[in-house]
Amino acid sequence: MNIINFTKAIRWMRRHKKLVLFVIIMILMAILASCMGSHAGAGTLAMGMLITGIDGGKHVVDGPLTTDLTNEGSPDLLLNEIDQQIVKIRPMSTPIDQISRFAGSKHTGSMVVDYYSVDTKPTTAKLTADVPETRTAVSGETPTVVIHTSNDEIFDATDTILVQETPGYDAHGESSQDLMLYVVGRDSNGVTVMAVNGPTLEGVDNCIPNIITGTTLIRMGRAASELDVQSPQFEALPKKNRNLCQIFKMQVEQSTLQRLANKEVGWTMSDQEEAAVYDMRLGMEKSFLFGSARKLWDNNKKEYIYFTGGIWSQAGKEHYIESPSDLTPDDIVKLMRDAFTGNAGSKRKILIGGSELISRISKLDYTRVITAGQHVSKWGIDFTELRTKFGCLYLLLSEVFDEVGMESDGIVIDPEYIQKYTHIPFSTEQLNLKESGVRNVDALVMTEASCLVLRYPKAHMRVMIR
Repeated sequence: MNIINFTKAIRWMRRHKKLVLFVIIMILMAILASCMGSHAGAGTLAMGMLITGIDGGKHVVDGPLTTDLTNEGSPDLLLNEIDQQIVKIRPMSTPIDQISRFAGSKHTGSMVVDYYSVDTKPTTAKLTADVPETRTAVSGETPTVVIHTSNDEIFDATDTILVQETPGYDAHGESSQDLMLYVVGRDSNGVTVMAVNGPTLEGVDNCIPNIITGTTLIRMGRAASELDVQSPQFEALPKKNRNLCQIFKMQVEQSTLQRLANKEVGWTMSDQEEAAVYDMRLGMEKSFLFGSARKLWDNNKKEYIYFTGGIWSQAGKEHYIESPSDLTPDDIVKLMRDAFTGNAGSKRKILIGGSELISRISKLDYTRVITAGQHVSKWGIDFTELRTKFGCLYLLLSEVFDEVGMESDGIVIDPEYIQKYTHIPFSTEQLNLKESGVRNVDALVMTEASCLVLRYPKAHMRVMIR
């Protein structure tokens, strides 16, 4: 009887294969869901949960304290990663690094950074040969003369030239301004010019007076005639420069026993990290200022080491303060003039210098022309503002200059034209030295591969007292 029933059951299952298959799948899904539910309950139990205490505090039950629970119950307890807090760690001590971080960096896919900068066309030249007085000319024509300068190439036809310390004359024959010349043409023989406001000699207007060697000639705007459609061409090609990213590293370790030991003050791993970040930034500041761009082969490591170039050597101008004692207002005016003229920079720049330079500037008796004393906060740094008609300088002492023996030196930088390139952004990484069997410590390594470049080098200037 049992065999007959079993045979009938088999036949029935064969006739209803789809139904049987469906039932089997549903049973398996129910079993799987039950298993997942039990595992989920175990996971929830392992993660723990938060409950509210008598005075509103949070407590963890049924599991360990995790970062997720900490952020949920006390969101201000844990610090952000160091790369987000780095700009808050003693910014006054590392102004170059600080400003570059606030300005943002460009990612580079290589340790070698090639960049282009555009310079400005020179505007001045010196006369290299005396120009004799010229009054002869064809009837009805203005007298012309060929002049020779230290840089003939900067002058083109239709340019105007201001001749310093050489008198020019108005229509009434009175001298009230410097002589101005008009460029007729330029070739291998020199620059052909005629006077715009020259003297009248023997009935000939706009004669050319005697101009002595060494006179400064200043290139001014072009002057076209009514029918002129074209003008001499002007082209500017960017100059290629190169810098290398340097891999900066700092490692912090704390043994397990040190972490567990009772301490008189709360000195934790976080405190060590902050001190390490400051020391790392201080080293980077020196490299960003005075480093030398080189690539060196390490025989022990069998690989190249990259060293970044500093911005001190990248600056395109130099200014020497000829003052054996205290500075005078004239010294500051000359410094400001050099810093803000002859370049395509902005009217707000930063002077970072050693203690001797800042000390001498601080001793100045300021006037209505030169004002100081106002404090300005930018990029997380407090500056003292120095203001003249040329522009504003933000002054800041940098002890880095003192450390490298350059107390009397400084650098004027234009923050608009300083660029940071980063190959490896500032990051932290936990090292598992315990699991690898190296030593029983908690270890953290901080890394950044970056470099600084100065775009428009003429907008930046080295300052030295001698």
